[in-house]
Amino acid sequence: MEEILFLTHRVPWPPNRGDKIRSHHILRKLMKYTDVHLACFADDFSERDLDSDVKTDLASFKPVLRSKPKWVAGIEALVSQKPVSLTSFDDAEIRTFVAHTLAHRPIACIFVFSGQMAQYIPDDYNGRVVMDFVDVDSAKFESYAADGSGPMAWINHREGRLLKTFESNVAARSDCCLFVSEAEASLFRTRAASSAEKIVAVGNGIDLDFYDSKAVKIESPERDGSLLVFTGQMDYQPNVQAVTSFSKQVMPEILKIHPGAKFAIVGRAPSSDVKALDGANGTAVIGSVDDIRSWIIAADIVVAPLRIARGIQNKVLEAMAMGKPVVASAAAAEGIEAQDGQDFLVANRIEDEAQIICDLLADNGRMTELGKNAQSLIRSSYTWDRQLAELPFICGLEPQDMAEAAE
Repeated sequence: MEEILFLTHRVPWPPNRGDKIRSHHILRKLMKYTDVHLACFADDFSERDLDSDVKTDLASFKPVLRSKPKWVAGIEALVSQKPVSLTSFDDAEIRTFVAHTLAHRPIACIFVFSGQMAQYIPDDYNGRVVMDFVDVDSAKFESYAADGSGPMAWINHREGRLLKTFESNVAARSDCCLFVSEAEASLFRTRAASSAEKIVAVGNGIDLDFYDSKAVKIESPERDGSLLVFTGQMDYQPNVQAVTSFSKQVMPEILKIHPGAKFAIVGRAPSSDVKALDGANGTAVIGSVDDIRSWIIAADIVVAPLRIARGIQNKVLEAMAMGKPVVASAAAAEGIEAQDGQDFLVANRIEDEAQIICDLLADNGRMTELGKNAQSLIRSSYTWDRQLAELPFICGLEPQDMAEAAE
């Protein structure tokens, strides 16, 4: 039986952040059909050693601690003229595992999750390559550069320029290139026109059993009024920028109309900039919690005010799956096949966010209607089985493999 080598930049369990959610479900899908060998990076020893039912069923598993200091990766990037995204994830142990697995196992497909792992595809490998870029990383760094100034703007401009070339070369090398939304796929087709026929959108789904409001304990800070909630990894630059802007620019306007309103920032590893928001303008920085669902279900409105965003925002899908009304920026709404005004509300400008939220808070019936519509949409269109239905064919699995998996 032909097997798959799966390369990803993070241990794909537990599925508790955007990239890990997608890689986790793709990995589980492929493991239904054939033996899968996994190589990935772990941020620390606890993550490396964490148990999982997925881990148990892998044909082989190579986790490597990501220990290279940022300054070392930066120097390597300057000397080699490579993006820092590549040098940060360049590791001899991964290369050895890839070479050994290809030499001793019948690998018919290398599935690469996230662009920085594409550097491990050997030049002489002649099997199938499926590259899941997820979103266009080079465009993200270009946005950072345009939005910044000084040395960081130069660094981000360099990263965006080098990644753009690298992504185009990887696309040419691959048999199929996946993106999380048609918007991202369309953007990449303009940047890698010669590979346009290989580029397809494969969206994210939602675990509907997990994101079910029944039997979820509600937790929230003490409050006299409405609760607005933002969820996410809080050392991730777009999330930091989003909550900073919302707390400082939008919350003061909301408090004029709803003086008891609270804005809860819920998620792991809040940066110093995020922590500094706590206590100002009705903002509460909650940090990591045992069950993010308890905060989603407690919210009157879930907000996603991202100023820079790529791909599909899982935080939006999760809130919609739990029947919560969502107010999202245009950037956060992009890629989600939902109707503004029916399934969620989209604020096209920062100046619009406060008014949209205040109007919604004043209309309980409207909030309920949006939540019900959102939940119905997610349950009909955003299951993982539906989103990943074509994945076995994309990876070139033989019909007998799929027939055996179905038994």
